[in-house]
Amino acid sequence: MNRLPDLHVMVVEDEALIGLELESLLRDEGATVIGPIGSVRAALASFNGGRALDGALLDINLGEEKVFPVADALAEAHVPFVFLTGHSNEMVPSRHRGRPVIRKPYLPSTLLDALCSAMAQRLPADRFLG
Repeated sequence: MNRLPDLHVMVVEDEALIGLELESLLRDEGATVIGPIGSVRAALASFNGGRALDGALLDINLGEEKVFPVADALAEAHVPFVFLTGHSNEMVPSRHRGRPVIRKPYLPSTLLDALCSAMAQRLPADRFLG
């Protein structure tokens, strides 16, 4: 059974291989994937472009920039998200410390569990099978 049927999930990840793996994982679970997107500017443009989002996966480090402006915009719109990082959780600003953080490398099941848990708090039961 697909855990993310007909849900729209944005992937913000600057490493192409990881982005494609995330896209494949989410599609296999029934999600429509927006991305992978490799920069803050592109992610904000995609999100502000009127796409309805049910959730997002955000790599904290995007080359020379941090993903926090995207996290701020998603939080303001009440879109649940999960941070991904290969570094310490200490990088997360206090305003986002309650958000789930998954350390790389991660197990796909751990990532899906965190995303489903974050989205379950917002989505009606009939839209979510997590």
